Amino acid sequence: MASGVTVNDEVIRVFNDMKVRKSSTQDEVKKRKKAILFCLSDDKKKIIVEEGKEILVGEIGETVDDPYISFVKLLPPNDCRYGLYDATYETKESKKEDLVFIFWAPDSAPMKSKMIYASSKDAIKKKFTGIKHEWQVNGLEDIQDRSTLAEKLGGNVIISLEGKPL
Repeated sequence: MASGVTVNDEVIRVFNDMKVRKSSTQDEVKKRKKAILFCLSDDKKKIIVEEGKEILVGEIGETVDDPYISFVKLLPPNDCRYGLYDATYETKESKKEDLVFIFWAPDSAPMKSKMIYASSKDAIKKKFTGIKHEWQVNGLEDIQDRSTLAEKLGGNVIISLEGKPL
């Protein structure tokens, strides 16, 4: 069921910036988004970039020690969100980076919020072409442990996530 919610152009621009890794100067790389949250506008008609809910690549090692844990902390405990997380991981063969689309719908969120976010998910997913990994998360217990994300990315072939061994 579609909700009639539209996706703000800024959301699409952010997605395209995260998806395309063009060779950049060191300063441009530092400004690249590692993770970001999207929410519904106050009138519940648009999906927008949530103000202040992002992690930049340049913050890792500076103000952000572990980008995965920091991302989990951005998630509101009692409401839904959409997120993009640029996962860096290693298998025995190679290093990889993949964008993960996350639909955060904690059990503690109001039913109305869960319904509108669930029915609007297709609107944002259609704009995010080429996303290989989608993850619906219903509580902190599902997302706190980085090995759960590793399973989504490739199961037991993954040996590290964000430089941290599993």
